[in-house]
Amino acid sequence: MASTTALSFEAALSACADAIERTLDGLLAATVQPGEIARPARLTDAMRYAALGGGKRLRPFLMVESAALFGASGEGVLRAASALEMVHCYSLVHDDLPAMDDDDLRRGRPTLHRHMDEAAAILAGDALLTFAFDVMADPATHAEPSVRADLVLGLARGSGLGGMAGGQMLDLEAEGRYDGGRPLTLDAPAIRRLQAMKTGALLAFAAEAGAILGRAAPAERKALLAYGKALGAAFQVADDILDVEASSAAMGKATGKDAARGKGTLVGILGLEEARAERDRLARDAVESLAGFGPAADRLREAARFAAERRS
Repeated sequence: MASTTALSFEAALSACADAIERTLDGLLAATVQPGEIARPARLTDAMRYAALGGGKRLRPFLMVESAALFGASGEGVLRAASALEMVHCYSLVHDDLPAMDDDDLRRGRPTLHRHMDEAAAILAGDALLTFAFDVMADPATHAEPSVRADLVLGLARGSGLGGMAGGQMLDLEAEGRYDGGRPLTLDAPAIRRLQAMKTGALLAFAAEAGAILGRAAPAERKALLAYGKALGAAFQVADDILDVEASSAAMGKATGKDAARGKGTLVGILGLEEARAERDRLARDAVESLAGFGPAADRLREAARFAAERRS
């Protein structure tokens, strides 16, 4: 990917998205790789439908820009960022299934289980998740085994039991799936914990992974992790606000779902004005976490503001 130093934030985000699209396109090609037996066409098509042609690619962008702080760039960084994006895309495919959110629209087009069928969607999600770790553990991603091991561990922690998957279970519980159909009454700390797991964990890992790829000092890695956590929290509060305020056309997916399900959100507890204030405070916290990096981190500062101010 070409340097984004002289580009505006929007142009840099778009350039990164294009680079990730190209990398994913290559990774998800029909060509059988060493150690594989075959790539069934229908499964490959389903994975490509889920992963290509949409999304802002914010998580990869955070990883690419964080890595750039330490002089790390190139194909290996794009591979690691694409692996993270595959995990994100798998989670969307499974979230959309009838057993979960039962959505018909994602990124302005039919969800995968509507486009193909439920079995293809389940297997595509499984395969994207598994393939993400394949890519992350491959020496083509980074020559140093300890770096690859750190990346794999971080991705597993961010996406698994104590991260995204665990947060999704808490989310289902909050909807009343396991309490006679009655939504749970959650306080603000419980909602923040749920959101830190379901949404925030992968966003936090995205920033930390850049430090891993760049072999950053422990204090620098800690600062980027703090940045990612604050940005992830701001992103989710913004998402809750958009679920109330934005149209389905603007979002490319159904809105108003939380209220319809009686699910507790920070907007519901705090009200719109206080939720906006919390969103903005979290974005400021993210920006302040980057104080030690100087102007080199300006793109990441803009990303924190983007996460809070986005309209879709």
